[in-house]
Amino acid sequence: MQSDVSRVFTVKEASEALSSLKGELSRVVVGQQQVIDQITITLLAGGHALLTGVPGLGKTLLVKSLAKLFSLAFKRIQFTPDLMPADIVGTEILQENPETGTRSFDFVKGPIFANLLLADEINRTPPKTQAALLEAMGEGNVTSAGKTYQLQKPFLVLATQNPIELEGTYPLPEAQLDRFLINIVLDYLSIEDEQKMVGNTTSPDEVELKPILDGNDIAALQRLVREIPAPTNVINYAVRLAAATRPNTPYAAPRVDSLVKWGAGSRASQALVLAGKARALMDGRLNVACEDIRELAIPVFRHRVITNFRAEAENVTNLDIIRDIIKPTPEN
Repeated sequence: MQSDVSRVFTVKEASEALSSLKGELSRVVVGQQQVIDQITITLLAGGHALLTGVPGLGKTLLVKSLAKLFSLAFKRIQFTPDLMPADIVGTEILQENPETGTRSFDFVKGPIFANLLLADEINRTPPKTQAALLEAMGEGNVTSAGKTYQLQKPFLVLATQNPIELEGTYPLPEAQLDRFLINIVLDYLSIEDEQKMVGNTTSPDEVELKPILDGNDIAALQRLVREIPAPTNVINYAVRLAAATRPNTPYAAPRVDSLVKWGAGSRASQALVLAGKARALMDGRLNVACEDIRELAIPVFRHRVITNFRAEAENVTNLDIIRDIIKPTPEN
């Protein structure tokens, strides 16, 4: 349950609470520490994340566990080719009052009315349904039958994409990809972590997670994130990194003009600074550093830098280009 009064955090208290949260989460989710950090950063920054990884890596378990630790309402939608916008947003249903016999339309809320929404394999549903979800992400509300319904805050969408079995999929357009704060990639566990995970998940004992924060606490932390100061040189560094990805501009880095079709827009610069503030808060620091921007550049740019046919022919990935940009770009 959420408390009625929002808690006021100091930076130290916030860092300690988030550290406790990660410690509690590690009792259920083995490894994937970088993934946990990036999801937490997304939540603190008030954004949404795109998760990319093959099936069976524990994406659902991770998100459900986070929902328990944050005392948030969790819903999961399995996207399929026949899914319609009303299936996720909700629909008007004709109801009859048994006493008066009068009929009226009542709105039945769909699974999108949750705090933490796992949109599983979002690229398997048509653009019409994708757009309905992305509208809710951008506006924080949904519209049905001419009426607008506010979504409860905090509202975080974690959308997954399966990098294999791409037949019959509907890839997200670049403009919609840009709505996601960061793109998180889940990789296979190390042998040691996988051994530990298999042992934990096949034992008769079930781990009971203890809630650490509630929705009001998250709202307070999100406000605190925006109050973390970002020095001018850090903002300039973030903007220069984003500008270096844009082809056919004076700021383009070497090879960008010839290998990149679309670069990161201004939303990427904002995402870098905001995610950097969240990272600083997690570490208990009072300001953002260029190191935060550099560490977050790959997940922020990964889905925003689109390579062209020549890059594909030369076997150059967007990660290769992003890494080439990060190294030489000066911090001052």
